[in-house]
Amino acid sequence: MDVRDLARRVARLEAIQEIERLKYRYWRACDSKDPDAFRECFVSEGADIDYGPGLGGFDDREKLVELYSKLALRRDGDRWLYNDIHHGMHPDIELIDANTAVGSWTFWFMRVNLADGVVEQASLEYRDRYLVEDGKWKIQSSHVTPLTGVNFPIPEGANVAPGPAVPQ
Repeated sequence: MDVRDLARRVARLEAIQEIERLKYRYWRACDSKDPDAFRECFVSEGADIDYGPGLGGFDDREKLVELYSKLALRRDGDRWLYNDIHHGMHPDIELIDANTAVGSWTFWFMRVNLADGVVEQASLEYRDRYLVEDGKWKIQSSHVTPLTGVNFPIPEGANVAPGPAVPQ
């Protein structure tokens, strides 16, 4: 192995790590109810998002951010009505070239839905395409395939944590 080969291998590993960090930032933005951080995970133009029958498809990140904000930021006084936790695992990232990659993830989700008094759980498979935009990896395409899902009532008298702090 020569120095150039080693440099290519390191660059590949760094790119894969940056893509993994991007996806983790995306899920963290979802959980922390941060529309700006959520928006920054996607390409500015040409997004191709399909979150399935529950949320639908989007060809523009702003339409996606609008729906995200409508749902995630819904509250009743000083409490959020939806408190989510997004867990992504088993990343499989393949670099196509220095500016393009594809990846798949297994995903587990739980929401405490105070609006409807239920806990929602789901698992999905993500299939993504990533592009470098302005020197940073962004999600260009994201399509999900539902795997499992179950909803059940929040037990009466359950001590439900408030979720992230509500801005005053």
